[in-house]
Parts: sequence; C-alpha cells; structure tokens
Amino acid sequence: MHDIAGIRVVCSFIADSYRVADMLTRQGDVSVIEVKDYIKSPKPNGYKSLHLIVDVPVFMSDNVEQVRVEIQIRTIAMDFWASLEHKIYYKYARDVPAELLAELGRAADVANELDVTMERLHDEVRALDTP
Repeated sequence: MHDIAGIRVVCSFIADSYRVADMLTRQGDVSVIEVKDYIKSPKPNGYKSLHLIVDVPVFMSDNVEQVRVEIQIRTIAMDFWASLEHKIYYKYARDVPAELLAELGRAADVANELDVTMERLHDEVRALDTP
C-alpha cells in the first residue's frame, strides 16, 4: 500500500467517470502515477470502476509535500453493487458459495445494463433539447 489517502467519486453516468478523470489529470499540480480502467476491463467478479493513483500537493505551514492518493471513480449503480458485494464477500466469515458468487456476477451485469440504459436515455433526452 503506497497511498495515504483515498477518494471515491460517484457519477451519474459512465461517460462522467472519464470526464472527471480527464479534468483531474489535466490539472498542472496533479501527477498521474497509474490508471486502472476496470470499466473497460472489469475484474472477474464484475467490478467496474476507474482508479487513478496520483500525487497531489499538500500545503503544510512551512512547505509543500507531495502525497499519493487513490481516486476511485464509478457510477451510482456500480457503487451500490460494489458496496454490497464488499459486505457479502469480504466480511463473510466463510468461503462464499459458488452460487452466490455467480449471482453477484449477474447482479454486476444488471448494474452495468442499468448504467448503459440510463446513459442512452440521458443522451436521447439531451438530443431532443438541442435544436
């Protein structure tokens, strides 16, 4: 573990995740160390999120320290899924049964389908507003 701070950004739409990451990484005082794009390449359990490891300046009383921070950017639907998956999988006292793991994978697919559908609907409504 190399970061000393973590931030989670929850967005409405998948495209917003990339917009937020772009805004953050274009800042002159933010140095990108690593990007893990679990949206384009989900983890085997279905987890989708965009992770950035960055160095940011922290202003002390007499100097500026560079601090490593992990930023997780994901949608509302995936945040809901990931929070519950964490409670079930990581806090469960025994091995999680295979059927439950399969069901969690299907739930991740449903969360992604919801994300894709809601973004499409959002884009369609915006197109109706544009003359």
